[in-house]
Amino acid sequence: MKAAETAVVLIEFQNDFCREKGALYELVKNELARQGTIANAVRLAEESRKKGCLLIFCPFVYDAAWVDEKCVCGLIGGAAESGALHPGGWGVKWIDEIQPAEGEPVLEGKHALSGFTNTQLEQILEEHNIRNVVTAGFLSNVCVEATSRSAYDRGYNVRVIRDATAATSQANQEYVEREIYPILGGSMTVDEFIAELE
Repeated sequence: MKAAETAVVLIEFQNDFCREKGALYELVKNELARQGTIANAVRLAEESRKKGCLLIFCPFVYDAAWVDEKCVCGLIGGAAESGALHPGGWGVKWIDEIQPAEGEPVLEGKHALSGFTNTQLEQILEEHNIRNVVTAGFLSNVCVEATSRSAYDRGYNVRVIRDATAATSQANQEYVEREIYPILGGSMTVDEFIAELE
């Protein structure tokens, strides 16, 4: 896999998921620990940069008007009650360990599951002549899966970095690794990915 043709999309490494006081931390804390998600994601970002990949930062920011207008329920609708990932707050900020370097794109407008919805992701990939889309982040079986599916449908070579993701349970994580990621192109560890980069 050529680094110059590869984008690493880091999905929602935000305080609400990754920090003890975060609104969503309790949902993922066991998997964060079991997977070593944050440490692996830090290594993924650092080594990908060194190799010459494009890092793209994909935050989620709750959009109350959109939720009301579209009658959104389920996971995103529930964010209204939990206060998770609301604009302007501490919870939406990127964790200190994973910050964009100068010139690295930070998507705006993601308030749905896929990183392609309401964002500039597709345009950025086209501008940089990207062929490979590599995903990591939260939740493994929700936004990571949705973004990976969208990339696959657009004809990109997709890989998920499984040890830099987290779901709400080991069962959910194992299911998506076993049943979903192979359909979309497969999953790799950070070490496997970095070793494969040219």
